[in-house]
Amino acid sequence: MHRFEVWAPRVHTISVKVGDMHYPLEARPHGWWQTEVVTAGHGTDYAFLLDEDAKLYPDPRSGWQPNGVHQASRVVDYSLFEWKDERWQPPALSEAIIYELHIGTFTQEGTFVAAASKLPALRELGITHVEVMPVNSFPGRWGWGYDGVAIYAPQEQYGGPDGLKLFVDACHSNGLAAVLDVVYNHFGPVGNYTGQFGPYITSEHHTPWGGAVNLEAAGSDEVRRFFCDNALMWLRDYHFDGLRLDAVQAFVDRSAKHFIEQLAEEVGALSHQLGRELVLIAESDLNDPRVVTSRALPDDACAGGYGMDAQWSDDFHHSLFAFLTGQRQRYYQDFGELEQVAKALTSAYVYDGIYSEHRDRCHGRSVQSLSAHRFLGYIQNHDQVGNQPHGERLHVSAGIDKAKLAAALVLTAPFIPMIFQGEEFAASSPFLYFVDHEDPELARAVSLGRRREHAHEGDWDSIPDPGMYEAVASSTLNWRERDESPHREMLLWYRDLIRLRRSHARLRDGDFASVRVRFDANANWLVMERSPIHLYFNFGEGSLTLCAPPNARLLLASQSAVGCMPENIQLPPRSFAAVTL
Repeated sequence: MHRFEVWAPRVHTISVKVGDMHYPLEARPHGWWQTEVVTAGHGTDYAFLLDEDAKLYPDPRSGWQPNGVHQASRVVDYSLFEWKDERWQPPALSEAIIYELHIGTFTQEGTFVAAASKLPALRELGITHVEVMPVNSFPGRWGWGYDGVAIYAPQEQYGGPDGLKLFVDACHSNGLAAVLDVVYNHFGPVGNYTGQFGPYITSEHHTPWGGAVNLEAAGSDEVRRFFCDNALMWLRDYHFDGLRLDAVQAFVDRSAKHFIEQLAEEVGALSHQLGRELVLIAESDLNDPRVVTSRALPDDACAGGYGMDAQWSDDFHHSLFAFLTGQRQRYYQDFGELEQVAKALTSAYVYDGIYSEHRDRCHGRSVQSLSAHRFLGYIQNHDQVGNQPHGERLHVSAGIDKAKLAAALVLTAPFIPMIFQGEEFAASSPFLYFVDHEDPELARAVSLGRRREHAHEGDWDSIPDPGMYEAVASSTLNWRERDESPHREMLLWYRDLIRLRRSHARLRDGDFASVRVRFDANANWLVMERSPIHLYFNFGEGSLTLCAPPNARLLLASQSAVGCMPENIQLPPRSFAAVTL
């Protein structure tokens, strides 16, 4: 027997089709409908009929879409999977080294099972947390996952519900925490049928991707419930250890309790119930410390924060990337100075209330006493690589030596470091933007939009078409490269840096006050002191000799020509050295 329940305040009658039978649902309070079907259970296909509409609609909360987002839903019994992680406890986020990956391009097969087979390699690298780009069901054959419409159902081509559970279970058996990227700020443009059931989208606000999610108008209680229940499902039924929330700045919510504050509260309660740490990581370009400030402190009933555990640190990425590559287009026009890299290392936000030329207004606010562990530091991620006109990785944009310097800064900075798939071995594959829109006009518009966005980069016709399978194929990792030069050398470099970080507690300290940075913008060098460890970066094209503490001992160097003398460090061009007192 299975109970079918659906929130549909916009309809007058509703029935569920199971096999050849139609079962009417009974109206319940607040727009809910329900019925029980004795013959239904795990694996049963079903769809809803609304009023006089002859079209069959999938369940907005469908946990399984075996034939795509436009077809019937399938019942899932989450209790049937045999988990092997009963005693699992995730590593603390403050100790994390995060690895972001996309299931469809992480392996040639592009499945959960294939991705699980590569997890031992991540464990050996020193990764602690795997952050998976969205796996909710989306229309078409390929995509990044941010156009999802059936957000409770894992993408079938990746392996569906059981494949995802197997992947998370394999993460835990390899000692890796699993974090899932979720999109609650919009639905994809095709295949979203929630509007047939209720006011999930509001016309009062808009996002860069279309209508905004209804978080504050009539009916918003159940819309918020829809997304909060989705988050709890991933954490409870799929055993994920945390969620990454896409673009929280796109939430328009003037409620007394903001949506992400409500989400943090409910996830905290589930964490207590399950007896294991669950984390929430936000993507936000607001430079607003409230996002990662606690909701309440022991001595303060109302700390005023939204309660996210951490957020991506775009200012750190943008300042370092613009400095290394010289790019100044779009949001990079606000960055490019070594001074900004230094400020990010000690303050997280470069724009902390100062004027932004890109925005033509003052932006941000100081993080004040927050820990650096509230921020993820990275030099590559899906957005920042995918936003390049040809999906270029950093070693292509800036060269191998500067990519090694960037890795050293990411993995010795006070932030929680994050690596993007293939970065660790300087993968030759780009990571392009790709999406398979079923509507030819929409596909054409997206392709033209992509070309217009990057027309200033050169030849219009050279910009890859995101709708062509070649964009996916060329973005897929070639794992054989890990054993070939120069990829193997980069992989060894990342292993050495991760080992350095994990061997020295000071490098994992999140106290901004303990980080000392000095630099010379003209000579292009920077020194970061995390006593007793001193970290030397020569970003320039000439050799340098910098003062070092007496009797400093060399821990790690990016080039064999680095010299550690009793009172100085000799740095060849584009090199890094770590010493200890």
